[in-house]
Parts: sequence; C-alpha cells; structure tokens
Amino acid sequence: MLAFLFATIAFSIDAMLPALPDIAAELTPDNVNRAQLILTVFMAGMGIGTLFAGPISDAIGRKPAIYLGTAIYVAGSIAAVFSQSIEFLLVARFIQGLGASGPRIIGMALIRDLYAGRDMARISSFVMMVFITVPALAPFIGAVIIRFSEWQGVFLAFVVFGLVGALWMGLRQSETLAPANRRPLRLGPLTAAAREVLSDRQVMLCTLILTLGFGQMFALLSSAQQLFAETYGKGDSFPAWFAAMALLSGTGTLLNATFVMRFGMRRIAKWAYVMQTFVSAAMLVLILSDALPDGLRFPAFFFWAVSVFFMAGVTFGNLNALALQGMGHIAGMAASIIAALSTLAATLIAAPVGLLYDGTAVPAIAATLICSALAWRLMGWIHD
Repeated sequence: MLAFLFATIAFSIDAMLPALPDIAAELTPDNVNRAQLILTVFMAGMGIGTLFAGPISDAIGRKPAIYLGTAIYVAGSIAAVFSQSIEFLLVARFIQGLGASGPRIIGMALIRDLYAGRDMARISSFVMMVFITVPALAPFIGAVIIRFSEWQGVFLAFVVFGLVGALWMGLRQSETLAPANRRPLRLGPLTAAAREVLSDRQVMLCTLILTLGFGQMFALLSSAQQLFAETYGKGDSFPAWFAAMALLSGTGTLLNATFVMRFGMRRIAKWAYVMQTFVSAAMLVLILSDALPDGLRFPAFFFWAVSVFFMAGVTFGNLNALALQGMGHIAGMAASIIAALSTLAATLIAAPVGLLYDGTAVPAIAATLICSALAWRLMGWIHD
C-alpha cells in the first residue's frame, strides 16, 4: 500500500515520457526542449510541497494529511487536462507536484512511526522496489493511453491513480500518530523542530548525498525519451526498453533489503556510489573517444542507464533511514526538510543537464559521474 502511494511520483513522471513529443508539437513547437520542463516543474512543486506535508502530518495525523495531498494532486491533474498552452500546463504540473509530495513524505514518516534503523531501511527497500519498478510499466501505460485518448488522457489516469491510493489507505491503514504525540502548527514548535533537523550533521550530510543521487537520476529521466528515440533510434520501442531498464534496476532494492541487516546501510550506499563513479567514468571515456563500434553503442548506454537506477535502489532507502533514525519524535518535519532540500536542489542539477542535451548522452553521463564521485566522498563522513 505504501509502495503504491510512493509510486504516485514515479507514475506521474514516467507515464508522461511518451507524451512529451506530442505535447511539444502541440504546445511548444518552436522550442521542443521546453517540454522537458513538464518533468522538472513537477519535481519543483514536489520539492516545495514537502516543506509543508511533514509538519501538517505531525499536527493533524498521517492519514488526513495524505488525503489533503491527494486532493491537491487530483485538482492539478484535472487542470492539466484542459491546458491550452505550455504555461498553463506547467502551472498544473506544479500543483500536481505539490500534492504528490504528501503521499511520499508522509509515507516515509509513517514508516518511521513503526520502524527505525536497519529495520526501517529493510522496509524502505521493499517500498522503493515498487517505486522503481513502477516506471517499468508507466511509459507503456502512457503510450497505450495516448493511442486512444491523446496526451490529455494520461492526466485522467493520474486522477484515477491518486483516488485509488487514497481509498486503499483509508480502508487498510490505521493512524500511526497518536493524538498525544502530535505537534501543533505554531511558529515556535515548528521553528524549534526545523532548527533541530537543520543543525544535525548526519541529517544534512544524508540530505546532500540524496540531492546528488536524485539530481543524476532526474537528469537522466529529463532526457530519457530524446536519448532513446533520437540518439539511439529506439523511439518506437522506448516503452519496452524503459520497462526492461526499470525491472533490471529494481533488483537493487531487493538486494539491499536482503543484505542491509548484514552489511549495514552506510557500507552498501558507499559502494553503490563507488560502482556508479567507475561505470560512468568508463562510459564517458568510451563515448568521447568514439571507441565503441556501432553495434555496441546502445547496449553500453542501456547498461549504464540501468546502473543509474540500480544505484538509486541501493542508496535512497538506506540514506533516508540513516537520516531519520534519530528523528522519530519529529519524523514528519525531518522527512519534509530532507525531501524538500534534496528534491529542489536536485532540480537545479537536472534542469540544466536536460536542457544541455546535444544529441548525445554526454551531458547526462558527465553529470552522473560528478554527482556520484561527490556522493562517494561524502559517504566517508556518515556513521551507522
């Protein structure tokens, strides 16, 4: 159930990918790269929404706050259906992002209400497995919807997805935050809680590493459709290739859930960034030197793209657990600040990289190399 709620974000991003060419042709034909902003604006709205979702859930409870977020998400989806300009669509997507932040952040706080430490990392890994696996089906679903109802139909699917998640939550999940443990929405307590989170060295280090991880993943997502279709000529089969990529990378979360109790959260996350640094460096050298024969260019790119999502599967759950393990008393506020800072900062990485698309994978690979190398260095300062 929680995985389904988390997947609202993945579905909202990846189901849009097949629609980007149609939206670009209809709403911004003079500058087709602007269609990528449909993804980054959603992430920006999500980043800002996370600042409020956690504190609201600390005050009124997890379930009512998720219902509120879902209502905003549905309203943004309906507005997008009636968009006649790229500007109006971007506003609607921003509202969608605001609402989608609710299920994501409050779901993490709900997990922290029930688990801590490596147990939380294990549960989060299973949630993240679905979060990462959903993209396997999302582009295919989006392509099918577009075939029968054009791109507006994708936003109607978002309405259904949001309502199903809220209904499932209402029927199956009891409230995890007792009234006695709720914190009022007053400036004094909110400021004190925010100051505690922002002054915690472990939380801030994990947030910075999450920023780098999200930044490189969002950068790849922003230009994924163009890379597969234009660079490697896989436009017609893009949904199938994207599905295979997501399914293969989903094994990362399964491996993490299996081994995190044995090896620990920090060690697994650190070696994931080590792996990503060397894989991206090798891929960048191969492309820039033009050393790959034609028949191996797409397989090599596909392997690299899988590695980026695999890295996410073995790091995001662990980093969230490491950041939240000492924040159980203010889990909502902590989850909000961590997600808000990491998501908003990640869009500052992803948006320029996406707009730098030049017909090759070089901008995305270079960004991933830099982000992973920095994350590897920062992991040395984290403790279990």
